[in-house]
Amino acid sequence: MPRNAITNYERVYPFGWLGLLSDTPPASEELIYVKNERGFALCSMRSHTRSRYYLQVPLSEHVEHWADDRFWEELRRRLDPQTAETLVTGPSIEKSIAPLRSFVAEPLRFGRLFLAGDAAHIVPPTGAKGLNLAASDVRYLARGLIDFYHGDANGIDSYSERCLKRIWKAERFSWWMTMLLHRFPDTNAFDQKALEAELDYVVHSLAARTTLAENYVGLAFVD
Repeated sequence: MPRNAITNYERVYPFGWLGLLSDTPPASEELIYVKNERGFALCSMRSHTRSRYYLQVPLSEHVEHWADDRFWEELRRRLDPQTAETLVTGPSIEKSIAPLRSFVAEPLRFGRLFLAGDAAHIVPPTGAKGLNLAASDVRYLARGLIDFYHGDANGIDSYSERCLKRIWKAERFSWWMTMLLHRFPDTNAFDQKALEAELDYVVHSLAARTTLAENYVGLAFVD
């Protein structure tokens, strides 16, 4: 691969997600995203009896400093009172801290080499788009290769361009969700008020909720 053949775009966020997995019933039938002055939190589920919870923590934190009791106590502080009261806690099965970053490599093709999935792009998990993007890469590449072996190279020739259009839309959405819901250490008073107004707009505007839902569920393929 020639030098400077690839351009990397990256943003590293100044925090991570401390995640805890437990054999406890979920806090809700739906995901709960939390924006709190203490930091972001997320309540998610793996099944009716297994749950996954996340807390925003500084990158300087160490998972061994977070005993189960400390995690549950901090999660309750960030939740609304009703959810905090009914939250079922239990021993952790696994705990880890995942740093957040956004990354895109361009282009995605170098001769006979094609990049896909995490080799091509990484999104912060806030928008839940990592697996979706990897699957869409494979969809475009598989169709391109099938067409190529039937004598049509258009699919693989346009692979990078077509994927990157979708990738950057997902990157934008994941970046927006991350900026909207997390506490940043360098956010000034004006920016904080603007972000609060943005969140209020999303909650109370049908147009804003429709846009969020369209991006969260997944944008349609354009072939």
